Amino acid sequence: MVRILATSTLALMAAASAVSAQTEVHWWHAMGGENGAKLEEIVAGYNASQQEFTVVPTFKGTYPETMTAAIAAFRAGEQPAIVQVFEVGTGTMMAAKGATYPVYQLMADMGEPFDPAAFLPAVVGYYTDTEGNMLSMPFNSSTPILYYNKDVFEAAGLDPETPPKTWEELEQFSRQIIESGAAPCGFTTAWISWIHTENLSAWHNQPIGTLENGFGGLGAELSVNGPLQVRHWENLARWQDDGLFQYGGPGGGDDAPPKFYSQECAIYFNSSAGRAGVVANATAFEVGYGMLPYYADVEGAPQNSIIGGATLWVLQGKDEEVYRGVADFFTYLSSPEVQADWHQFSGYLPITQAAYDLSREQGFYEANPGTDISIQQITLNAPTENSKGLRFGSYVQIRDIIDEEFQALLAGDEDAQGALDAVVERGNTLLREFETTSGN
Repeated sequence: MVRILATSTLALMAAASAVSAQTEVHWWHAMGGENGAKLEEIVAGYNASQQEFTVVPTFKGTYPETMTAAIAAFRAGEQPAIVQVFEVGTGTMMAAKGATYPVYQLMADMGEPFDPAAFLPAVVGYYTDTEGNMLSMPFNSSTPILYYNKDVFEAAGLDPETPPKTWEELEQFSRQIIESGAAPCGFTTAWISWIHTENLSAWHNQPIGTLENGFGGLGAELSVNGPLQVRHWENLARWQDDGLFQYGGPGGGDDAPPKFYSQECAIYFNSSAGRAGVVANATAFEVGYGMLPYYADVEGAPQNSIIGGATLWVLQGKDEEVYRGVADFFTYLSSPEVQADWHQFSGYLPITQAAYDLSREQGFYEANPGTDISIQQITLNAPTENSKGLRFGSYVQIRDIIDEEFQALLAGDEDAQGALDAVVERGNTLLREFETTSGN
């Protein structure tokens, strides 16, 4: 008995020693709500799958707050190993020479299997350099879609299985919904910048800047004040005045989701990754899904939408053992099983072809109609120079400018042309400052 107890004690001490010897990998992220809880679950699954490393996730607030915190921490020598950075921060991260550890190099150095061709082209292209090297690890990539209230559609005499395909139809549907008394508002939206400026342009194969929307170099300038963008902003202002549209607020539009969940607005534009929130909150009615509307008279539309969401950047300044843990975690994170589960729960795109194939084999899309809308939309056509995304420095601040000028438009202080001209002028000032400070 004494020997058994002694052996057990030694085993427990060895196990405790092994746990205490695990290398910690700190990950700062911006995922809150349902998706944040799911992220914690994924990390717990990884930590339980092996005994060498412990990933420690820390929520640092919004995307801009998380990025700002990581930059400040790096300057103080207190940075995490991994930071989640949203897509419009890519240009800034690329210019941070010496601060990041490119993922393609990390995986090679740590001997982890890594094939960029396994990732969806619409996703991986956004995060590669001019030589085609992946700089950060895709994790949560999304694209905006249309959500709608099937019950309200039916009450208004509309086909509940048919969302509006064009902006002309959306205006017609919204008027019919309001005039029938089915709902007091036609539509609301998150992200005026991402959805109604950047994706609007890509969806109609129109540029928002020179040099391939910034992919061609830091000398790019904004050109988001063209006829299409002016037309759409004019319409949004007119639709607000007519009572068809209710503004959801700046940035991610925090006021928009409640307007949809409460059935005040029948149609709602947001990220495909908003699906988890919709499923959790829109419980009093049946939800439908649709692609972004397009203007029927614009040649070449619809083209393809562009991604949002974020990738995981690895920061310099850690020892090799930490980076071994990062690489091992990335292999786990991009596995078909983990990615398919994350995609199915959240509405984010499956970042690899294998995760998409697995979801289809599991019958997910057949059992959940509309959940593949985002994939169909972003892969509708091969991306062009105008529709593969954007890469501008200081674009986080430029999005703030877009919000400010849109609010001035809605307040009647500017017309659409004036507001977008101001976006271009103010934004280009920031681009030139960024170009100068980046040493180019």
